Amino acid sequence: MSTVTTGAPDALPPGWPTTQAEATAVQDELRGRVVLDEPGPVPGEPLIVVGVDVAYDDERDAVAAAAVALDATTLDVVEQATAVGRVAFPYVPGLLAFREIPTVLAALDRLGVTPGLVVCDGYGLAHPRRFGLAAHLGVLTGLPTIGVAKNPFTFRYAPPGPRRGDTSPLLDGDEEVGRALRTQDGVKPVFVSVGHRVSLDHALGHTLRLARDFRLPQSTRAADALCREALRATSG
Repeated sequence: MSTVTTGAPDALPPGWPTTQAEATAVQDELRGRVVLDEPGPVPGEPLIVVGVDVAYDDERDAVAAAAVALDATTLDVVEQATAVGRVAFPYVPGLLAFREIPTVLAALDRLGVTPGLVVCDGYGLAHPRRFGLAAHLGVLTGLPTIGVAKNPFTFRYAPPGPRRGDTSPLLDGDEEVGRALRTQDGVKPVFVSVGHRVSLDHALGHTLRLARDFRLPQSTRAADALCREALRATSG
């Protein structure tokens, strides 16, 4: 396993928005590029899965991103990378991806392996404009992506059954935008949504495979710990 920890991203992507109106327009334009008709990698097959997550230091206006590559069969860490930079956009609900993506892209770019699947700690289609972080990151990278969130955001759901693997629809009105998924018997569900180039059924299968021992996928747990460590390392 190798670890690469670096400083700030080299630069913001060209034309990165600076206002809410600009960011909303970018979402509206990129949303049409989301691919929803590919099944994506098959759960159970050999696969390199990369978990991404971010941590913030509001006092320094800093954000740290981590990308952790796992062997999906063993859940062993294959490689990991971090990037620490300035927050790229103000806090606006529904536009959080614009705060995180430049640093997440920098961490992904510093991996020496190509992800077969990227798992985001957040949302994909389960987003007011159907374009959360997982969808946005998938469109920009072309990689299969899914979102696995800790809460249902603004959407409603009936509690799934109590056993591991039980699901229920995550709904916006009558539209299913994802699923509530019980990853461990008797624990709170997580909320899975498609990002890009993966079907919802496969997204659920991958989430269960990665959440072998805990409520959250091991990819998310590892990325969360690493980005917090990277932020602490730069705070002194």
